Amino acid sequence: MKKIGQFILKIIGWIFLLLFLTISFFYIQSRLREIETRYEAAPATGKFVQAGDVEIHIVDMGPADGQAILFIHGTGAWSEFWRETMTPLAEAGYRCIAVDIPPFGYSEKPAAPSFGNEAQAKRIIALMDALDIDSAILFGHSFGGGATLETALMIPERIDALILEDVGGLNLNFVPVERTNPSVLEIFFETRAIRNPILSATATNPLLTKTLLSAMLKDPNDATDEKIKILQQPLVLEGATNTLGDWLGYVVTTQEVSLTTNPTNYQNLTMPTLIIWGDSDTVIPLAEGEYLASIIPNAELVVMKDVNHVPHVEDLETLMPIVFEFLSK
Repeated sequence: MKKIGQFILKIIGWIFLLLFLTISFFYIQSRLREIETRYEAAPATGKFVQAGDVEIHIVDMGPADGQAILFIHGTGAWSEFWRETMTPLAEAGYRCIAVDIPPFGYSEKPAAPSFGNEAQAKRIIALMDALDIDSAILFGHSFGGGATLETALMIPERIDALILEDVGGLNLNFVPVERTNPSVLEIFFETRAIRNPILSATATNPLLTKTLLSAMLKDPNDATDEKIKILQQPLVLEGATNTLGDWLGYVVTTQEVSLTTNPTNYQNLTMPTLIIWGDSDTVIPLAEGEYLASIIPNAELVVMKDVNHVPHVEDLETLMPIVFEFLSK
């Protein structure tokens, strides 16, 4: 029995050593890869605009005098991920502006971590002001829904309509909990020496980009090489892994109460609202979309069949007629 115990301990030791070496390898790779400034790495198809406390990177398509639609992406995405959605709308005469919400894409990282709905909404409003946009339609997806709806709740008089696609990050009905000691998550995200190597082997590891995207799609084949390359592009930015860690730490540990937290506030969203949801969403259940539709006065819920969490990637051919029909009303 003693020899068996020693053998098992050796196996466990080898497993931990292999795990340590693997994580160390990807951490070194990330340090070698993450060397470009946002000005060096940003594609020529976009531009930078000062918006409040940070410089925001955007992609601006369509006629300058067209009705503005602002596209707000979800976790891990950035403005270029909207291009196929924006193109037909721009061709139809809309001014389509996709925004890199900090810390994603090529936008400037805030001096101090401030990634809550209120801070992001203030940046979107500042961006509208900088671009001389008096009013706009907001199109938000996934975690970007928090910033989208916070913006609409702050300036409802300037929002012509809302398009909400499998949205989350709203903190609806959230009640802060008093903490006396830091949680395990707080300790983890504050300990960069542990956090960053683990994230470099997982969340910012280019070898896992397809796996992470496929987990949000009904058909993994929708995670095309083109889409994967788009998501991988910002991974060359200086400190990309550390920046993601700061964002995750803020999101997971910060107890923000904002306008989106209180369901009563949603009665002020009287503009036309289209809520689109995948019937097979494994990230944010359809029940969340149904609840959202019940608290927004002029909301219409459209459920897309055989779609998971990213309709504009999974079934753009079905999505666009739904969007155009809504905009024509």
